[in-house]
Amino acid sequence: MIVTVTPNPALDLTWHVDRLETGETHRADAGVSRAGGKGLNVARVAAAHAPVLALTTAGGTTGAEFAADLAASGVPHRLVPVLAPTRRSIAIVDRAAGDTTIINERGSNPSDTEWGALIAEVVEAMPGASVLVVSGSLPPGAPPSLLPVLITIGRDAGVPVIVDTSGAALLVAAEASATVLKPNAAELADATGLTDPLEGARALIARGVELVLLSLGADGMLAVTATEAHHASLDSALSGNPTGAGDSAVAACAVLYEAGERDIEQVLRRATSWSAAAVLMPLAGDIHESWPELESRLTISPYPRED
Repeated sequence: MIVTVTPNPALDLTWHVDRLETGETHRADAGVSRAGGKGLNVARVAAAHAPVLALTTAGGTTGAEFAADLAASGVPHRLVPVLAPTRRSIAIVDRAAGDTTIINERGSNPSDTEWGALIAEVVEAMPGASVLVVSGSLPPGAPPSLLPVLITIGRDAGVPVIVDTSGAALLVAAEASATVLKPNAAELADATGLTDPLEGARALIARGVELVLLSLGADGMLAVTATEAHHASLDSALSGNPTGAGDSAVAACAVLYEAGERDIEQVLRRATSWSAAAVLMPLAGDIHESWPELESRLTISPYPRED
């Protein structure tokens, strides 16, 4: 079973507009609200391919809407009630430009007691877990020990721990020996101070990480270990909503790890195809059914390229 933890969940609000113009008034069809946050997006995608349990918090009126949508989704989950309202994340999809503008509320920090209740849920889930995913931002003021504690729970249970986060938390996760980290290029450079993606990935591996999956946007994805580095790219760029692309890559990695697959090229191939398939969907947390065809169009090569 894949257990996902979302420390900073959000009620995702998505609108599609013909063209987004700064300072102008826009008209759009009714928006869509969905229980989100990176870990829940991972759980939604993975649930079609493996047993999943999503763990997170919910609070306030937005939390009630969040909980109702999650219950309707059919994704197995447990929610820890918190006093602070669940934050909102707003995505505006520009049809003309083929891109998305996102505004994320920062979120509110649960109390120590509420954090303790979430950690207790993670501990309780570990006997049935084969992979632990900790995904998304941390709310301002979150305990510095939160990520190391969660990673240690997974490692002590003997399961791989996949972490997708950013900023200083990325280095904290590496120091705590997360099994897999999944940053994007900007997050990696921000955390390590290194602009070369291979150097940045190897800097994380030197801290104790086994595999770095590095999203490069339209330029594909890298998979880097201590001894190997491979690049995956699609034969043509896709337009759409990239909001959940990284989450779908994490889901692919988790599903393969749950099945016992550790081949770096196979993980990279599946992660890249699911990431691309997510761009074709209107909402984060879904992948297009054409992902096998997209996977067949990928080029996998050593990185840096050997000429």
